Amino acid sequence: MASVTFQSVWKRFGAATIIHDLNLQIFDGEFMVFVGPSGCGKTTTLRMLAGLETPTYGKILLDQKDVTLTPPGGRDTAMVFQSYALYPHMTVRKNLAFGPGVRGEPKADVANRVERVAQLVGLDKLLDRRPAELSGGQRQRVALARAMIRRPRLFLLDEPLSNLDAALRSHMRTEISDLQRQLGVTTVYVTHDQVEAMTMGHRIAVFDKGRILQVATPAELYRSPANKAVATFIGSPKMNVLPATAQTEGGSARFSTLGTTFKLALQAFSDALPAEVELGIRPDDLHWTKDAPSRCSQKITGTVTSIETTGSETFVLVNVAGTEINSRFPSFAPVRIGDQVDLVFDPSDLHFFDSISGVNLCSLQRELLSAAEPARSVG
Repeated sequence: MASVTFQSVWKRFGAATIIHDLNLQIFDGEFMVFVGPSGCGKTTTLRMLAGLETPTYGKILLDQKDVTLTPPGGRDTAMVFQSYALYPHMTVRKNLAFGPGVRGEPKADVANRVERVAQLVGLDKLLDRRPAELSGGQRQRVALARAMIRRPRLFLLDEPLSNLDAALRSHMRTEISDLQRQLGVTTVYVTHDQVEAMTMGHRIAVFDKGRILQVATPAELYRSPANKAVATFIGSPKMNVLPATAQTEGGSARFSTLGTTFKLALQAFSDALPAEVELGIRPDDLHWTKDAPSRCSQKITGTVTSIETTGSETFVLVNVAGTEINSRFPSFAPVRIGDQVDLVFDPSDLHFFDSISGVNLCSLQRELLSAAEPARSVG
C-alpha cells in the first residue's frame, strides 16, 4: 500500500494547460475517485501518477518518495484501462500468468497466485477459456485480476466499467468496492459517472477545466458543496438553481425568489451577502403540496412541462416564472402536462451561491440552518 501526494503539479501540452497547480493528498489504503466531465484533466492526472505522462512542473510523491521522473516499471503500480486489452489467443490462465512470467518470477509461485486471484474474482471455473468466450463482465474481471496478481502498492483504474451495460455496471461497482476493502490497496479510480463516484469512493476529487473544485466524502459533497459547479454536478437529477435577491435586516437576511420570501440568520453566512444570489435546491427537497412534510412552508407555483416516471418515483419539471424546476412527486402522481401545481420547500434545505463566482456563501453546516428564524410565506 502507498500514500500519494501531488505537489503543485502542472501539465501542459504545447500552449494548452491541462492541469493547473494540482495539490492533493491520497491516504494509504484509501479508495479515491476522480470525477468530472470529459476533458477536465482526471485521466491526465491518473496517467501522470502511473508514469505514462510527466508533469511540466511540480512533484508526485509515493510514500514521500519523489517518483516524478521514475518510469512506470519502477513505481510498483497496476493500471486497468477502459479497454480490457487482453491477449485474445491466450486463455484466462495464460493472460493472468503472462506478466509475472515475463518478469521471471518462479512458475510454481505464479501458478498458485493465478489460482488464488482467480478464485477471489470469481474466475476459477473460467481459467481455460479465451476472452472471446467470456462476457463483458467476465473480461473486466480478467483485467482486474491481471492487475491484482502483481500485488502492487497502488491500483489505478481508468473508467473500467464504461463498456458495460447498466445492470452489469451496477454489479461490478459492488464487486470492485468489495475487492478494494478485502485487499486494502490504495486505489485511484477515474470516472465521468457521478453515481459511480458517490457509491464507490471513500473520498471524491471533483475536477473541472484542469482544476480540483473540491475533495470530500460523498456525503460532504452532497450536503455541503463548495460551489455551484460541484452542487450541480453531484446528484441525480441535478440540483435546481433559482435566481434570488438578498437584503440585510439587522441580524437577519431576507431572501426573495419566484414569488416567495423568507428570512435566515446572518450568522449562517460567511461574508457580506451580495444583492443578487442563487439558491440551490435538490429535487428531493422540493415537494408537491399534497405530499409535503409539515416543515415545508415556502410556496412557489408553476406549470407542469414534463413528467418522468421511474416506477418508484416521479420527477416533474415545472415552469415557475420562466425558470424550469425539477421536483420529486409520489410514484404515478395524478398530474398532467399543463397542470398548475404548488411546490413547497424548507429554507434549511437550500444552498446559497454567489451569482458571479458561484462560491457557496454558507459558513455553517446545513444542519445549523434549521435553527435560523422560522420561514414564513408572503402572499
